Amino acid sequence: MAHVYALIEREAAESVDPYEAFYRGAIPGMLRQLDPHSVFFDPAQFEQLKELERSTRKGFGSVVSLLPGRVIVLQTLSGTPSARAGIEPGDEILAINGIRLDWLDVDQLVGLLTEFRQREVRLDVRRPGSARLLEFVLTPEEMQSPSVERTFFVGAGVGYIRVASFESETGKQLKEAIEKLGGRRLRALVLDLRDNAGGLLPAALETASLFLPPKSRILTIRGRATQADEVTVPETASPYAFPVAILVNGKTASAAEIVAGALQDHDRATLVGEPSFGKGLVQSVFPLSEGTGLALTTAFYYTPSGRSIQKPLREGRLGNATTLPAGPEEAAHRTDSGRPLKGGGGLHPDHLVHPPASTRLRLVLEATASFTNFATEYLRKTPSLPEDFEVTPALLDDFQAFLSQRNIRPGVSEWSADRDWIRSRLEQEILNQALGVEKGDEVEARRDPQVLKALEVLGAG
Repeated sequence: MAHVYALIEREAAESVDPYEAFYRGAIPGMLRQLDPHSVFFDPAQFEQLKELERSTRKGFGSVVSLLPGRVIVLQTLSGTPSARAGIEPGDEILAINGIRLDWLDVDQLVGLLTEFRQREVRLDVRRPGSARLLEFVLTPEEMQSPSVERTFFVGAGVGYIRVASFESETGKQLKEAIEKLGGRRLRALVLDLRDNAGGLLPAALETASLFLPPKSRILTIRGRATQADEVTVPETASPYAFPVAILVNGKTASAAEIVAGALQDHDRATLVGEPSFGKGLVQSVFPLSEGTGLALTTAFYYTPSGRSIQKPLREGRLGNATTLPAGPEEAAHRTDSGRPLKGGGGLHPDHLVHPPASTRLRLVLEATASFTNFATEYLRKTPSLPEDFEVTPALLDDFQAFLSQRNIRPGVSEWSADRDWIRSRLEQEILNQALGVEKGDEVEARRDPQVLKALEVLGAG
């Protein structure tokens, strides 16, 4: 490589920038032959990586609904910058630091909100019933964002817990959530790991130990240059014994797959939903000279039955690390009871259940924020809800009239087909703004086909 560079430097028709030749060309080109997760960092990028590791999580304390070009506040958390400034549920954020949001799609909105979470911002807000725009200046503060997001009952004695990520306190928070629901007296548990992209390995191991017997294998770590390492449940563990169903989807990854895979292999949990993402690799970061660094894939995670969590990325290289043993796939991997498992990367649910397909009417109602807008108007006239609130036929008629005033007039067959869904979705949105998004999530869970299948599997349908 040095010979080639010397020849180019001496003979090329144009001069060569060594920074571009090596940092942008030769080294990244070499890493591309390995896998997409092995990355070279130039001095500026490596410093940025270290800064991210040191940074704290900041925010404003608002729960928002994102639509293309629209950000609507659903809830402000007590004691946060948003609550102190006077932002209310139903407020629509029109601009951030002068940047109009109606020009942005959902991905751009997520990026913008993430970027501005670290510094002071000026918000232009439209409040329903107010003719003038409101302006708020917010300074972000460090937020305590629990990784265990939701805890409630979805049936008689059946708990539901959603874990959004695996962080240092996840195991402790999950145990507290289980105890809040009744602990060992629980009839069963639905553990929701959908959209959980993973996080810290120790948190995943601590979580698995809440359900698996002592000395059970949780995972094996294997790599070409590293000694195989088997991780087991501590001998002192005192796991729960109630039945468990775990919800997974295409965004369930990494540490979340470690937990779900271990419980599935040991016949400790039934997996419901869609195939998981398939990210099971160990990344090691090596500082290099000149202030540069390298993130390199050094090993892979395997479930107790020997399945590689990592999906093959292509033939050769990383693909070789995840090739199944010879013979039929069903014979290669089995649970403790002998039940066959699919390999090939990622986790395959025991019960494949897809989210419900959206109809034309549902898409229109969501895109126009009809539920949120109606809920805001309704709650201005009804400041307090009864504890047994539900959407009555009369309220549903009011909602239909509200839609008609906004030129949304579905046919009778369309409305009838989606009537139950509309009633549930309207109840969810009213509760979101009146009592908080956790109450709204309880309503959503009652119509979620994956949750309903989990209840059926657990014998609690």
